[in-house]
This record gives sequence, structure tokens and C-alpha cells, in this order.
Amino acid sequence: MKGKRIFGWWSVIGDMSMERKLLLVFLIIITLPLTFISVFTYKSYSESIQGNTIAYSEKLIDQMMDGVDDYIEDMKRISSMPAYVNDIKQNLIRSNHYHEQKEIMGGESGSATLLPGDFDLLLSIQRGIEGNISFINNIKRGANTVYIFDAHGNGYYSAKDGGVRLDLDQSYKYWSQQTKDSSGEALLFGTQSFTSNLQSTRYAFTVVRKIVDGLLNPIGLIAVEANISNLENRVTELDKVTHGKSLIVDEMGMVVYDSDKKLLATDVSDSELFKRVDGKSGSFYDTVNGKDFLNIYSSSSKTNWKAIISIPVDVLMRDVKVTRNTTLAATLSIIVLALIISIILSFALTKSLSQMIQLMKKVQGGDLDVMFRVRRRDEIGLLGHQFNRMLARIRQLIQDIYRIEEQKKEAELHALQSQINPHFIYNTLESIRMTAELNDDIEAADMISILGKLLRYSTSDLSGKTTMKQELGYVRNYVELLNCRYPNRFVLEIDVPKELDNYSIIKLVFQPIIENAAYHGLDDNKPQMHLSIRCEMTEQMLFFHIKDDGCGMDKITLERLNDGLQKESPPKKSINGGIGMKNIQQRVRLHYGAAFGIEVYSELGQGTDVILSLPLLESEMNRLSD
Repeated sequence: MKGKRIFGWWSVIGDMSMERKLLLVFLIIITLPLTFISVFTYKSYSESIQGNTIAYSEKLIDQMMDGVDDYIEDMKRISSMPAYVNDIKQNLIRSNHYHEQKEIMGGESGSATLLPGDFDLLLSIQRGIEGNISFINNIKRGANTVYIFDAHGNGYYSAKDGGVRLDLDQSYKYWSQQTKDSSGEALLFGTQSFTSNLQSTRYAFTVVRKIVDGLLNPIGLIAVEANISNLENRVTELDKVTHGKSLIVDEMGMVVYDSDKKLLATDVSDSELFKRVDGKSGSFYDTVNGKDFLNIYSSSSKTNWKAIISIPVDVLMRDVKVTRNTTLAATLSIIVLALIISIILSFALTKSLSQMIQLMKKVQGGDLDVMFRVRRRDEIGLLGHQFNRMLARIRQLIQDIYRIEEQKKEAELHALQSQINPHFIYNTLESIRMTAELNDDIEAADMISILGKLLRYSTSDLSGKTTMKQELGYVRNYVELLNCRYPNRFVLEIDVPKELDNYSIIKLVFQPIIENAAYHGLDDNKPQMHLSIRCEMTEQMLFFHIKDDGCGMDKITLERLNDGLQKESPPKKSINGGIGMKNIQQRVRLHYGAAFGIEVYSELGQGTDVILSLPLLESEMNRLSD
């Protein structure tokens, strides 16, 4: 089946004109390489863009994560400062000692029942610790809040923007629990949400560390808290460069920061995105809500946080599409230009062949007076030379055949002349004889005069031609002679344009048809028989309707008559008539061609219509128009 299809296509190509084949070859030669180069260039450029984007984005992510790592390292260093500030440690020891005494005495820290001098002691401790906290806040920009707790959970803080946690007790319990097994190293906690004392929800990540004395005994806890605005500036700059959206998660899948701030402090460990983030760095594609994204990620070796940036593929490929469209437009322009050049070249190469084909079509239509102009000595020139020689030989052969046919036609015309039925002459002579015997007057002389005209016209050279006016005059004389025999029995009506009076026509084409109508179609039940000759003209033909209202003929007789007229056999004499019709058919076809002649239409009891078709030659048309 596939082989048949290929053969069918090959057959279609084989049947194309030479000009189209050349165009097809040129297009294939030009289009295929251009298309291949364009596709290869587009794919290479696309892959290069994606590879460079991944490499550049990974570098930016690493730079951003290095900055975050440095910031967290600074927070850790800040958290270690109480170990080096004796004032803080001393005040924490004093605070712990005071609250331990209160617990021993059954009192409660911060209760309303204070001993004399307690208020001054607590105020001194608070001022000593919070003064140092203010100093720490000024060391590192962005460390919005620093909390220091004694061993009993009493907190001391100094916030730059007033954003202090309202859930400080719960936060201390959580931090204390997480650092319980630590030995004084700093612990990093991802972004958490909390309500500040300004009644606003805030997000921050925290570095927590135990505070120990010289003997490494824990005396308190410090929490250095940074607002996520410190990450926002870095991530915003990254998103602006990459045209994507960033997400930072810790190793447990908790969101530290996201560009849209919709997933802050939420758990995304079960998401498909987090599951596909494997290894230190990498990239992958995924589809979200029908939109394709390129995801690039990198991990921090210090915090184990992962930064993921999702770049829409359509944004990534925007420049690639511009390049693709430009390349496509350039390719199409080159193809169109190549097509124009191919058309010109193919036309130039096949022009001579097209001219020869047109000449051959003229020869096929019968015009042999053509000649191919040989301009070059190539294969087409040689073919044209042989074509001209062939036409010259054909013209010579046609002239020879025409001369032979003319001789044959002359012989056939002379043979047909001897077959013209003289029956009406005998009938006419009998009428003259009877009239002369009965009347012995001028009527006989008139009939003899008419007969003389008929004899002179009919016995002249039948190979020559006459005019339409003379031929119709002969018909009128004949009908007048009939009326002499059958008084007022025949009425003749002729409707032929005067412009056809000088139309050249062979002799004796109408009279035999009128004779057949008079002697074979006469209806004795009708007092008169109407005969008519009417002409219809077209651009190239004349149609003569020779009609009578006689008895007509049945269908079988009509078919037999028309079949006999179409046969090429010569007419045979018969006492029943019909030889006149056959004679006319043979002479008209021999003289004008097989496309012309007579055809009979008749109905029994309705009469007969004989249609005679003759050519209206160009010379006759010019003469008529003049």
C-alpha cells in the first residue's frame, strides 16, 4: 500500500510540466538546506539560552545564599557576645540568684509582694542587661530584636521598631526545649509568624544560643531575631534579574521566604516541588496550572536551606522566540526570492519548449502554416529544426492527397450527374402533351418555355456553382410547371434573406427535395399542398428548412430514410424515388465536407421537414457584411 502511494506521487510529479518540475527542483534544493539550518540554529540557540540561564541563575542563587549565610553568621556572632560581656553575665547571675531566693522563700518572681530594696535590684539588673542589648542592636543592621532570658525565663529585650513578641513566654519555652541538649552552640530556627505588641502579624527567623558562665554552666538564653525584610531585598533583586519567583525552604520543608509571601512559615515538605529538589543544586521542568516552569535550585552548606527559583518558560524563551521569528521571516524571504528567481530561470529554460508546444497545438487544430524560429543550436534548436522539416513534409503530402481527392471528387460528381432522376421531365412532357391536345392555346407554349428553362439549367455543367438567387429561381420555375399540370395545387413560399442572393452554392440541391415532397408526400384529401423554404443563419452555418404539409411518413420509414442518407454507398436508381435525396447528400458532403448535409424530420399526417446544412464561409461572411 505504501509502495502504491509512493508510485502515485511519483506519477503525479512525472506528469508535471517541465517548468513545474524545474520549480520543484529549485525549491527542494533551496528550501531543504535553509529549513535544516533554521531548525538547527533555533534548537541550538534555545538550548544555549536554557543552559546559560541555568548556570547564571545557579550563580545568582549561590551569591544570594552566601549573603544570607554571612548574615546568619553575623547573627550567630552576635549571639555569642554575652559570653564575652561580663556585665551581661553578672546581671544574669544576679537575676538568677534573686529568683532562686524568691523560690526558696516561697515567693514568686515579679509578684506584687516585694521586699524593700527588691525593686531597685530588679531595675538595676534590667538596665544593665537591656543597655547591653541596645549596644548589640546597633552592631548589626537588621537584627531587629534581641531577647536575653535568665535561667528562670525572665526576658529582657530592646527592640528598634517596637516589634516585640506577645507570646514571649511560649517562644522561650520552645527555644529552651530545642536548646536543652546543646552545649552552647548557636541554633538556627526558620521563619515563624508571631503577633507583635503593635497587634500586627510579623515573620522572622531566629538564632538561639545558651549563655554559660566561666564554668560552662548555663545561666540564660539569648535569641537574635531578624525580620524577613532582610531576605526580601536579596530575593527581589534575584527575581528582577531572572524574571522568576523565588522560594527558600529549610531542610524540614518549612518555608523561610517566598516571593509572593503566601507560603511564609508553612510546611511544603509534601509538595511535588520540594520532593524533586534533590542534591546540592540542579534544575528541572514542571507544569503548574497548564504553564511550564524551569525550576533552578541550590543549597547552603552552612544552613541547609534551599533556594528555588521558578522561571516561566515563555519568559525564558521570549528572546528565543524573537530570534526564531526573525530567522523564520528571513528564511521565508529567501525562499520567496529564490522562488522568483526559480520562476524566471525555469521560464527562460522552458520558453522555447512552451512555444513549440503551442505550435504543436495549432498543428493539431489544423493550422499547418506555422514555423518554429530556431535561435540556438542546442537540443531545443535541433528539435525545432526537425519540427519545421516535418511540417514541410506534411504540407507536401496534404497537397498531394488534396489533388488526388479533387480528381476523385470530379469523377464521383460526374458519376452522380448521370443519376439525377429524369422522371419529372417525363411527367412534364406528358402534361404538355395533354394540355396541347385539350386546349390548343398559349398555355402549352408557356409550359414549353418553362420546360426549356429547366432543361437549360439542369443540363449545364454540374461541376460548377451557381448563386442562391438562380437556384431558388429554378425551384420557382419547377413549382410553376407543377401547377400547370395540377392547377393551383401547389403553393410555394420562400423566406431566404436577400443578403444570400449571391451566396455560392452547388446546383440542384433544393429541387429534388421539392420533387420528392410533390410526388411522394401529396395528400389527396387536401385541396392544396404548401411548400416552403426558410433559412436560419448562425455565425458559421446556414440551415435551410424545406417543409411541406403533405401526408408525411411513419417512424420506421423515417428511420430507414435517415439511415440510408448517412451511409456512404452511392445512390441507386429506384422507381419509388428517394434517389434525389441521396444524390443531394452525396454531393453536399463531397463538396463541403462530412459535417454538412441533410436530415429529415416527419410525422405521419403532419408533413415533412428536410433540414439542409451548408457552411457560411469567412469569404461569404465578409461579402455579406460588405
